[in-house]
Amino acid sequence: MKKNKLLMIMLILLVAITLVGAVALVVVLKVTGEEKEPTIDEVLKSSVDVPQITTNLADDELIRISFKIQTDSKKSAEELTKRDFQVKNVIILELSEKKSEDLQGKEAQLKFEEELKNKITTLMQEGKVVKVYITEALLQ
Repeated sequence: MKKNKLLMIMLILLVAITLVGAVALVVVLKVTGEEKEPTIDEVLKSSVDVPQITTNLADDELIRISFKIQTDSKKSAEELTKRDFQVKNVIILELSEKKSEDLQGKEAQLKFEEELKNKITTLMQEGKVVKVYITEALLQ
């Protein structure tokens, strides 16, 4: 009788441990699973165009520049569209601190895109900016 109880308890514990392990494995795989890249249609739905801005740089050069800002969701894009005046303000303020050499070359432009991404994300209440793309730039 005692051996049957002991065997039954061991089987119940073994099944419980197996279930807990299986659930933990599923949770870990779901959480750490690779996120698939969004399709181009999803990117466009979650993106906002910033029309051409012309402003002075710190060294009195002129720049004419426009952007496409990709957010993490359509709802974030809607919020960013409503905040367009704030986005333009951030861009103009950032450009006013830059000299023409600060914006020339691939590395400089990528750095500027990253700076804008971080600044604009701080404006957002829901969601975040995934990427800022310079779609047009003319330095005079």
